[in-house]
Amino acid sequence: MATKTQSNPRSNKSRSGASSSDEGAFSWGGGSAGVLAGAALAGAAMGIAANVGRKLFVQFSTGATGDWLDALKTEHALTLALFDKIEATDDTQAMMRSHLLMKLKYALTKHASEEENVIYPALRQANLAHDADALNSEHGYVKTYLYELETLPNTSPEWLARVRDFRAMIQEHIRMEEEEVFPTFRKALSEAQNAKLTSLMNKEGFKMA
Repeated sequence: MATKTQSNPRSNKSRSGASSSDEGAFSWGGGSAGVLAGAALAGAAMGIAANVGRKLFVQFSTGATGDWLDALKTEHALTLALFDKIEATDDTQAMMRSHLLMKLKYALTKHASEEENVIYPALRQANLAHDADALNSEHGYVKTYLYELETLPNTSPEWLARVRDFRAMIQEHIRMEEEEVFPTFRKALSEAQNAKLTSLMNKEGFKMA
């Protein structure tokens, strides 16, 4: 019993000491708490840096090959490659189809943001509003196809048939951009205008990366 009686004051002192040290627990320089807080800040900074690095990689992996049109062509090719992967699945691969559809939606959403917020306005400014409006209206159908594919059962033959219809529409949209509208527009731009448009488009894409 004596041992227990003697241990209690020490225990209380320990608690009292902990309590007093806890008063500075949220001080940036206060003992172990300060170390932990510093580590947390360092970890957050590393996370932010890693995210920025990822965004740069995602954007400039498509945009570093040349100007804005070269970047869009690269994104077109990557989109068609995703269609290839989707069409290679069968009706038993529901999880794979969902994953690939998610990647396709992300790629198309980012691509549409670049075109709708930078390229198409530049076309309108260059008195090519008819082409800009025609291409922009097709983006509405892209959203409709994506919605349908997200709501249809992806284990049915109807789902894959809809994917193929979607791909045909995308390919025609790409053909119009790459062979008719964009090359003519790029030729009309000065070197400085072309560089500025490339910079603006990369900045827009970076937001979505």
